[in-house]
Amino acid sequence: MLVPLSWLKEYVDIDVTPEVLEEKLFGCGFEVEERKEVGKDISGVVVGLVKECDPIPETHLHVCKVDLGEGEPVQICCGADNVCAGKKFPVAKVGAQVYATAKDHVTIEGVMKIGKGKLRGYDSFGMLCSGTELGVSEDMYPGAGYNGLLVLPDDAVVGSDVKPILGLDDQIFDISITANRPDCQSIYGIAREVAAVLEKPLKTPDLSYTESGVKKEGFKVTVEDPDLCPRYIAHYVSDVKIGESPAWMKRRLALVGINSISNVVDITNYILMELGQPMHAFDDAFLEGNAICVRRAKDKEKIVTLDEKEFELTPANLVICDGNRPVALAGVMGGLNSEIRDTTTGVVFEAAKFMRDNIRKTSRALGQSSDSSARFSKGVDEYATVMAMKRALHLIEELGCGKVSSTHVEVSTGNSVEPHEMKASVKKINGVLGIEVPAAEIERILKNLDFAPSISGDELTVHVPAYREDIGDYPDLSEEIIRMYGYDHVVPSFLTKATVTSGGMTLKQKKELKIKRTLCALGASEGIHYSFISPSDIDMLGLPQDASERHAIRLINPINEDLSVMRTTLVPQMIHAMARNEKRGRLYGRIFELGNRFIAKDLPLTEYPDERATLSIGAFGDNEDFFSLKGMVEAVAAALGICFEFEASEKPFLHPYRTAKITCKGEEIGFMGQITYEIQKAEDMRTTGFVAQIDLKSLEKYYELEPKFVPLPKFDEEKRDLAIVMDKNVSCGQVESIIKGACKFVTGVQLFDVFEGAQIGEDKKSMAFTVTFTPGEEAFAEGAVDGYVQKILKNLKFHLQAELRS
Repeated sequence: MLVPLSWLKEYVDIDVTPEVLEEKLFGCGFEVEERKEVGKDISGVVVGLVKECDPIPETHLHVCKVDLGEGEPVQICCGADNVCAGKKFPVAKVGAQVYATAKDHVTIEGVMKIGKGKLRGYDSFGMLCSGTELGVSEDMYPGAGYNGLLVLPDDAVVGSDVKPILGLDDQIFDISITANRPDCQSIYGIAREVAAVLEKPLKTPDLSYTESGVKKEGFKVTVEDPDLCPRYIAHYVSDVKIGESPAWMKRRLALVGINSISNVVDITNYILMELGQPMHAFDDAFLEGNAICVRRAKDKEKIVTLDEKEFELTPANLVICDGNRPVALAGVMGGLNSEIRDTTTGVVFEAAKFMRDNIRKTSRALGQSSDSSARFSKGVDEYATVMAMKRALHLIEELGCGKVSSTHVEVSTGNSVEPHEMKASVKKINGVLGIEVPAAEIERILKNLDFAPSISGDELTVHVPAYREDIGDYPDLSEEIIRMYGYDHVVPSFLTKATVTSGGMTLKQKKELKIKRTLCALGASEGIHYSFISPSDIDMLGLPQDASERHAIRLINPINEDLSVMRTTLVPQMIHAMARNEKRGRLYGRIFELGNRFIAKDLPLTEYPDERATLSIGAFGDNEDFFSLKGMVEAVAAALGICFEFEASEKPFLHPYRTAKITCKGEEIGFMGQITYEIQKAEDMRTTGFVAQIDLKSLEKYYELEPKFVPLPKFDEEKRDLAIVMDKNVSCGQVESIIKGACKFVTGVQLFDVFEGAQIGEDKKSMAFTVTFTPGEEAFAEGAVDGYVQKILKNLKFHLQAELRS
């Protein structure tokens, strides 16, 4: 939030430097993200009095003699149409720094340094400046918006720095407000904290006003949903005169990034920044039925907001209506049908407290945000609501832009805006802090925070201001005390039951790290995705309606529809990741993710879902195929000291003949395969993609397996290449399993070729394997390996009707 130092000083006598104030704010829990000097790029610019001003023949230029308060006047050439003798203007002396403007004299293109120049043969020792060249707008200083020189007041001292005159010596604090302190979403809210930390009195904004005899007869306000609007205040103002706001108000609004519109609208914006209370002003002439009703919108009811956007509403949205139709989207934006116009003569001011969750949901659902919705979403207290209405009516009177009527209608649920009493134990407060804060210090701190404290023995009694809705019990008071007392008083110590441990990772963490390192060694990069996906991601997979993956948990308040359900599979995000890499010019790669899937036992939820640790692997590019992905999966198994088996399978999102079910000791733990051409086309993938998913939670029971030492063979291994002919529906995994089971000396089976053709039959295929035989304590006898091969062939013949290719 932007907080100008000059505005803060309206409420607190600040006698420390901006640097010290920044440190003190940080010390009491308010991070100053940036401290900006308004005129930091401007230097060497002083007040100059033009003594002489003569035109240069046949040009639009003038040669001027300018008094800078340094003795003899200096000569400066100027082309502005409003330069004249006897007036005072900002003068950038030689060596000064100002903003460089484009040819339109409005757009700032950078910073420039002023040097000695020469125009049409005349020497020029400086530059007479416009508002733009000093970074000053019309709202910042009257006359700065003119496309010519900025005219300074007659009482400006010649030779003095222009920064104090133009407000360029101001500083703006950009303060980060934490979610638990919505009462500080305003200049006055920060001023309360500054007053407390500097131990200075706080000046309250003037809330006084005088009601006229005017009354809006028959005007009614009803709130049909008090659970969403616990307090609504409306006040009628007559004889409104729409016009410009005073310079001081326009300047303050400009410093916080708000453009001046008109006096009435500016008052609502001013109070938004000053007190943190969003307000709205309705043109009374366009309020039908002499009434206001706060209710839920009807289904498919429509409204056009001030920015001319039309929205179709639902009963989840709260609206402000007149006697016939919606005139504002509550807490978000007013309606176009009741906006303030130049012809407005009567205004109904609104100040209300709307529940933060409803405004936040409405803003997100409609994709419509505003300064008001941002404030309401974080929380607005009813104390500010009441105070804001009084302040608005005072400003109406101060600016002379209307008469405050006696028509004031307030509807509330009865919540008090007075401080409420709370008692706490001093011992418990100190117990939370772990230190002993003297009772006198506790009283001093809480008094500065306007808690009106008193201590009797161990009992602390405070009166919590209505705007401090975050204070609920003694831990909250502990936080208030320590942030003002100083965190540097806290002495580091062990917890009462703390023990010193050696630290390190759990077994699960070690195994997962081993998996990651294994995949990284194979050229894969780790990816991390949200735990939320879109329902359309599940639809993309083409799963049947009764598929377990569709049994997903839907979020109550999602950020958007693309992140609205908890993921039941990691596949869609892996596919998106591969497609995203391709779109960015990377046409090959390997990616893996180790994350959780969320499996609900029942919907709606009756207990916590099963969070299953899952590994997802993706590979894409011309050099990748089914078997390269299979190698990565087998490497994961090897890292865990186990073996996986692979069987032909089907998945609607994977190629029908390049899909495998992954099992471990008979238990299905995952799948792998090639992404279908339809999905690749939908994702605009130019290369073939492959994906695997393994349920690591099912493998946790193998994490305790310790690697066994196997000595290197004393005798030479022997290898045989076998080309086996079998039916097309026989999988590589089936063959490998039978080969390994037929002989205990088989230590490796490696597929190196697959062939299909008329030579072996239309329904047949040939798979060629390299089989490695490793001897035990003795070398293989002559002909022993050939015998093992014959045994393998017999088993293949018996189980798979497979034969050695001739």
